[in-house]
Amino acid sequence: MSELAAQIEAYLQELARRGASPHTIDAYGADLRQFVEYLSPPDLAPPKPAAIDLLILREWLAGLYRDGLNVMTIRRKLAAVRGLFRWMLREGVVARNVARLVHTPKAPRKLPEVMTAEQANVLLDGVAARQIERPYPVRDRAIFELLYGCGLRVSELAGLNLEDLDRSAQWLRVRGKGRKERQVPLTGKAGEALERYLAERPVVRDEPAVILNHRNRRLTDRGIRGIVKLYATYLSGDPGIHPHSFRHAYATHLLAAGADLRAIQELLGHARLSTTQKYTQVSLTDLMAVYDKAHPKA
Repeated sequence: MSELAAQIEAYLQELARRGASPHTIDAYGADLRQFVEYLSPPDLAPPKPAAIDLLILREWLAGLYRDGLNVMTIRRKLAAVRGLFRWMLREGVVARNVARLVHTPKAPRKLPEVMTAEQANVLLDGVAARQIERPYPVRDRAIFELLYGCGLRVSELAGLNLEDLDRSAQWLRVRGKGRKERQVPLTGKAGEALERYLAERPVVRDEPAVILNHRNRRLTDRGIRGIVKLYATYLSGDPGIHPHSFRHAYATHLLAAGADLRAIQELLGHARLSTTQKYTQVSLTDLMAVYDKAHPKA
């Protein structure tokens, strides 16, 4: 076994010790072994890790393009190599992480401004499947399920306290803009994700927040935005998705399914119906598209 291959196996073992999901380890392992194969000409060993420079990495990246791989696959493989070099730098195997200097291919914008129900669920399913190595996957899933399943503002989610949960009746007490309170139904998947998180949430004295950060203190608005951006960038290739994207999708999908506009207004906590009516524009656009495609006189 070459030195590079040995370092890869050691890195994968470290990921396992740190609690990475089997899916993550398998994906990283496959990508990194392909990396070794590319750097191994016939009957020759690959270069030692310390000998791999920026030029070699750029040639490897160009080879991925020549093979016709899509941008998201290339980004994933580059992330695996960067993780390996970051670990080798900490272990003293290499003097610097040259993989950081490789330009990340720009991902195509796949999701529209308002996600479809299918696109939102694909993203949430990716979070649930733990496709990203994260220290608190159960908490992260609860964040996404509450944003989309309950239509919460990011500030409302961050401000949610344990005393605001009525788990038996499946309701949340939410503090919205202007300190106005409202009750929001806790949907099935959101409730399930919340229960799983609460079962793991540390019991912290004098900390009422539902969602905690790594210091076991309230996770801030900014922290939630960072988590959403990280998952959205990796899973959908769209760093423009933010917590409010799920609130917008929540309202749009309810309206498209036939929910009453005033009921949606109550669920969102809008003071004026005109604020809620902006979501009708997306549904009207969808209806016009159906008309143009299906009506014989269109």
